[in-house]
Amino acid sequence: MKTIEYFYSAHSAFAYIGSKRVIEISKENNCRLVHRPVELRAVVAAAGGLPTAERTIAHIDYYFGREIERWAELREAPIVNYRPTHHDKPLDLSNGMLIAAIEQGADIDALSHGLLEAHWRDDADLDSRDALAAAASAAGIDAAPLLEAALSPPTQAIHQANTDEAIARGIFGSPTYFFDGDMFYGQDHLEMLERAIDRPFAANRFKNPA
Repeated sequence: MKTIEYFYSAHSAFAYIGSKRVIEISKENNCRLVHRPVELRAVVAAAGGLPTAERTIAHIDYYFGREIERWAELREAPIVNYRPTHHDKPLDLSNGMLIAAIEQGADIDALSHGLLEAHWRDDADLDSRDALAAAASAAGIDAAPLLEAALSPPTQAIHQANTDEAIARGIFGSPTYFFDGDMFYGQDHLEMLERAIDRPFAANRFKNPA
């Protein structure tokens, strides 16, 4: 079965904006969508990216403001008109809940979209067990066993392994998709991903100067 690997974090704006579409693409093309939640801040730092607090106001206003607004409107993904209140809280619990869902055979597509949507549409605190339980319930999923396992050593080991692999594979942001070894960064490349599933692009011939 064809596979799309999906690296992202539970609080990522652009993962939320592309969430429904990547799920649709995987189903329409009979692909297995493999969710790989990562500690995004570590991935960005390893790639040389600046934390939000160290970026220019112009960059923040455009990339984390206007771009989010326009893409959310285009993808019909409702969002709050500000940076979510709890956006800078730890991700271990929410990403761990997603990993636990994968390990326990819960509907990871529904849960993933539910958490992303709760954060960006409803300003939910993804470090709150009550908020996560409410989002899971809205997606028709029993949160209790997932929350129980979310911070366990085996679950967090997978979280760390996903993060390490993202760094090793040169990922620098969320969401990042892989199909047949080819990397597509950002939900704005979903149309290219879909085209690659149907008709692969030519082999990479670009050479960086030494």
